[in-house]
Amino acid sequence: MTQQDATASGATRVYRVEGFTCANCAGKFEENVKRLPGVLDAKVNFAAAKLTVTGEATIAELEEAGAFERLKVRPEAEDAGVGADGGKARGAGAFLERHAALLAGAALLAAGCAAWLAHGGHHPLTVAAFAASILTAGHRLLKTGLKNLLRLDFDMRTLMTVAIIGAAIIGEWMEGAVVVILFALSEALERYTMERARRSIRGLMELAPREAAVLRDGRELTLRTDEIAVGDTLIVRPGAKIAMDGVVTSGYSAVSQAAITGESVPVPKSPGDEVFAGTLNGEGLLHVRVTRLARDSAIARIIRLVEEAQERRAPAQAFVDRFARYYTPGIIAAAALVAAVPPAVSGGGWLAWFYQGLSVLVVGCPCALVISTPIAVVSAIGSAAGRGVLIKGGIHLERLGAVKAIAFDKTGTITRGEPKVTDVLLYGESSDRRDVLRIAAALEHRSGHPLASAVMRAARDEGVDFSGILVDSFTSVTGRGIQGEAEGARFVVGSPEWVRTETNAHDANHIFDADVNRLRGEGKTVLAVGRDGEAVAVFGVIDEARPECRGVVGRLHALGIRKTVMLTGDNRDTAAAVAKQAGIRDVRAGLLPEDKLEAIRNLASECCAVAMVGDGVNDAPALAAATVGVAMGDAGADAALETADIALMGDDLGKLPYAIRLSRKTLAVIRQNIAFALLVKLAALTLVVPGWLTLWIAILSDMGATLIVAMNAMRLMRVRE
Repeated sequence: MTQQDATASGATRVYRVEGFTCANCAGKFEENVKRLPGVLDAKVNFAAAKLTVTGEATIAELEEAGAFERLKVRPEAEDAGVGADGGKARGAGAFLERHAALLAGAALLAAGCAAWLAHGGHHPLTVAAFAASILTAGHRLLKTGLKNLLRLDFDMRTLMTVAIIGAAIIGEWMEGAVVVILFALSEALERYTMERARRSIRGLMELAPREAAVLRDGRELTLRTDEIAVGDTLIVRPGAKIAMDGVVTSGYSAVSQAAITGESVPVPKSPGDEVFAGTLNGEGLLHVRVTRLARDSAIARIIRLVEEAQERRAPAQAFVDRFARYYTPGIIAAAALVAAVPPAVSGGGWLAWFYQGLSVLVVGCPCALVISTPIAVVSAIGSAAGRGVLIKGGIHLERLGAVKAIAFDKTGTITRGEPKVTDVLLYGESSDRRDVLRIAAALEHRSGHPLASAVMRAARDEGVDFSGILVDSFTSVTGRGIQGEAEGARFVVGSPEWVRTETNAHDANHIFDADVNRLRGEGKTVLAVGRDGEAVAVFGVIDEARPECRGVVGRLHALGIRKTVMLTGDNRDTAAAVAKQAGIRDVRAGLLPEDKLEAIRNLASECCAVAMVGDGVNDAPALAAATVGVAMGDAGADAALETADIALMGDDLGKLPYAIRLSRKTLAVIRQNIAFALLVKLAALTLVVPGWLTLWIAILSDMGATLIVAMNAMRLMRVRE
């Protein structure tokens, strides 16, 4: 069996990991896990603090692989049984255990300072206290650093270890102890800021209740959500949260979906409507039939997708990673030059310049630089998800900010995709309104076109039953319509131009074209019906623009979007009427899917970066060809979740300007962070020239830069719509 086959056949398990301090440490943990005997493959998602293991490994073995970082590992499935209180209790209990060494080391540092004031810096008591502080707070750092040094693996811990040992050799015990404490504090603060950014998504897990009232065999039971099966009936009382995805079977209420979709107004729910886990019921009592298990709910899928997105690196982070590969060896070379060249030239001062070289090593720790991009991406993606915008990776977040043109699909995007039949015009003496509606609805029942629902709804509204009609030889002609045989006749339903070619509409009935043109002039989409080579009816269908569209388009232009375009397969008159309502001037109508793809390519050549906004089902080639594909979708829309780079989960076009603003703000923050991290290090290095750079100034500058970079990135969580 090959390694590939073994990996494919091995069981895959996902774990939550607590205690990561940096991406570099996450990489080391991944390599350690891969070396475990029963493990075939392993992947660490640092941003989401998750580990995926293919093969066999115990929790104890995994924690041993992360012992250098004191990592705690638990199965992801345990999240379903850990509520908000349990999580806080675990975090509070782990705090003292995790930071006991830092607190003890800080106390010993304070004792050393007291001894230094009382007895001087070289007194045995003073040296012993500082040495004890170094070993207590830094023993794990030194252990890892020495191992890395032997392997010639020069990461930040290696640099710190060399600096601390060098400080001890030249008798700078207090400086060495201060460096250890400040570095440990910096790691603790970095861990805290990353965890806080992660909580923007992990907090979604606490939205859905862990237990729910279920009606089984006529009795009401309270069960854990992992014990509830598809088909069970939930009892959702007024003011309660809905525990699982399902369909309302009885009751009427208004449900707040703000936590998932960002919608501020509660959505009315009645029998037949879909509801989602984590949403809040209003004043009505609902019975809900469960349609998805807890692990497959809309909110669970959103969490999984966002956590995966957080690990997909933005181009800016790729640049930082490439830069860091050359940066760290460069710092080591610079430190060696500082320690050796000046005293060699001047003929003395070896000890002082060696100390300066050690300080350069400490300044060179790339903590702030390494964290500058991932914490910004994690904060932005997590914040957006909480507002109903799913961004599926840092690369899409970055690209959205560069967009200069936006193309909109019409049906389901500019319009709500809820068309209704307003006109039914008949031709020929044998045509009967109810018969035409019945046959047309029977054919459209087999179609996935957005206009099909309008025809079926019109038939139902008039009490026409089409469910029992048999349709043979049904085919769908892309961009034109549908055809099939029913009740001994051949029917075609679709665009008037296509139906005209399939019938004698133009020759035998001159009023046909006049009716089509009149309806289109009123902004309506026209469907024609043909039977056995004769045109028998046209339907006027209207799907008005969303009321918020004009305001959204105005805000997009205010953000600097140079061009907004509407692409549609509908005719020009109807498209122009809808575009006028939406405030869009550039209309490209009568397009087949391949025409929309070509339009996107042309826009990209004109404006470089173009976004395509569609419904996540149709227009897949255009969405894929765009720089960024944006899908409209509700909380349960699988197509929107799976096909788009970005999904507007509230089916709310108004969130698009917010997403663009967030993207640009994120890019600005990333640039600020990278520039600030490098400038602080450059400023600290200039202190080498007059000999003013000390170890504690070096580590303090690095820690300060890390904190400022983290706090700057956390501002992204406050970007409003």
